Amino acid sequence: MSQRDGFGSGFLLGALFGGIVGGVAGVLAVSRIKGDRLANETEWLEEEEEPLNFNTQENMEVARRSLENKIAQLNGAIDDVRQQMSVIHSTNGQDPSNS
Repeated sequence: MSQRDGFGSGFLLGALFGGIVGGVAGVLAVSRIKGDRLANETEWLEEEEEPLNFNTQENMEVARRSLENKIAQLNGAIDDVRQQMSVIHSTNGQDPSNS
């Protein structure tokens, strides 16, 4: 019975300590992620092209083509991921499109 006498207080103390340690670890992880993301966004902004001027028809056409190229790149990336996922989820080496 002596083991049961301290169970409740030990449990509460462990939960409190675990909550504090977990909270501190979470705050540190979030601050690090935000710092990394901010650094990546800063690098991306530095690499970004000069803003386009949409005053002329030619500039609008350049912007449209640029957007079409980016959409094509995104579609290619989506297709690649879809293909990788189908390989991962294929059963017994069978082609997933036949299922």
